[in-house]
Amino acid sequence: MKKISAIIRPEKLEPLKDALFAAKVSGMTISQVHGCGNQHGWKEYYRGTEVMLNMVPKVKFEIVVDESRVDAVVDLICETAKTGEVGDGKIFIFPVEEVVRIRTGERGIDAI
Repeated sequence: MKKISAIIRPEKLEPLKDALFAAKVSGMTISQVHGCGNQHGWKEYYRGTEVMLNMVPKVKFEIVVDESRVDAVVDLICETAKTGEVGDGKIFIFPVEEVVRIRTGERGIDAI
């Protein structure tokens, strides 16, 4: 099993959520996060003073899938979240040793 963690633009939240449900991804965790990457934020003016805003609002999707589905899910995320502009986000993939469903005690792929 693998955990896919994708950080995307907030406006891509609903399209990506719909695409993942359509692809039969059975569960996900979604968080609102702030961060910066290569763009390092932007400048704004507040009461005549230049202010550097370097924490950009993003959305983080966390999904655990069987290893056989990783490439398909990553491709789906890329297709759905891509705008071609700086700040589209990143995808991180981690190994998952075990999953346990608390309610039933199921383990492994059955717990997803």
